[in-house]
Amino acid sequence: MIFVPLSFLVSLYLLVFLVRLAWQGRGGGGGNGLFLLLLSVHIVQSLLVGLRWGYGVTAILPLLSTLAGLVPPLSWLAFRDLAQERRGLTWRDAIHLLPMLLVLVLLFVWRSGVDIVIVATFVGYGGALLWLSRLGPDGLVASRLDGSLRSWRALQLTGVVLVGSAVVDVLISLDMLVGGGRHSPAVVSVATTIVLLLLGIAAVAVGQVESEDDEEEAAGSATAAVVAPESTGPSDEDQRLAAELDRLMAERRLYADAGLNLSRLARRLGSPARAVSHAVNRVHGMSVSQYVNERRVADACRLLSATDMPVTRVAYEAGFMTKSNFNREFLRVTGMNPSDWRKEKASGQMTSV
Repeated sequence: MIFVPLSFLVSLYLLVFLVRLAWQGRGGGGGNGLFLLLLSVHIVQSLLVGLRWGYGVTAILPLLSTLAGLVPPLSWLAFRDLAQERRGLTWRDAIHLLPMLLVLVLLFVWRSGVDIVIVATFVGYGGALLWLSRLGPDGLVASRLDGSLRSWRALQLTGVVLVGSAVVDVLISLDMLVGGGRHSPAVVSVATTIVLLLLGIAAVAVGQVESEDDEEEAAGSATAAVVAPESTGPSDEDQRLAAELDRLMAERRLYADAGLNLSRLARRLGSPARAVSHAVNRVHGMSVSQYVNERRVADACRLLSATDMPVTRVAYEAGFMTKSNFNREFLRVTGMNPSDWRKEKASGQMTSV
């Protein structure tokens, strides 16, 4: 019977999503190039892990170590791109290649130092990602508002997994010193496969947000988190920004743009994205994504009661990208699903007549 390492199956699983995301991006999604590259690296890594620990091929160890020095910086660059209003890489970002280049050098001059550099890289960039996540979903100003929560949770997952991977590496080193490495091969194989799977899932989640079309969202998306009002009261500038945003929403129906993000809203208001986020949080007591989705739900209620449009069309007309997210947000705001709401509304109108 042919032995197929688990990491090979992980590679196949991620490859399916890579092809899907690439095809969706070709159709106009775009904006997810770094995540496609990151996912490609995870696929190659999974194959290499299978060759090393499944078939005992040691010649690929230098390449495996080199890619390990690339994953954390690439993860950082991909998520940071969602957190800045002007997206894209600059020549200064070449500095993030240093960990990978340092690993390459150490492979020739001091192999024992490779593990130290990799652990430090994973801890450093993992910590940086967790620090970036402190800003909440609104911190990812370039992520589509319809999926900013999912991108934010993927950001958190990536940070935790990178730090956790570094901890596993340290434990493996201790096992080598204390126990002679009896458990190391099994631990390395399983842990690395799990890490790559989780990192791949995070990259897929964000890639789907950035290039999602009319398909259903991936299973497991959670209900939007409630954002409590900030402790400080709204300033006059907060009130002004919130009022101007309300006006734009009412007059120009900005919420109907399914690709709307915080960065785009901020440009329309002529203010920094963080200022807009703070204003909405302090005045309305919610995140920008919640604020926009509540506008969309209100418009959907109008369409459900005033027209005979199918529920799916109502969702798209109101600005939702997927029916699943529409149903989830509609339930959060109204306490019932769209079809039941329409029936109850119609029943109430008939009774009043």
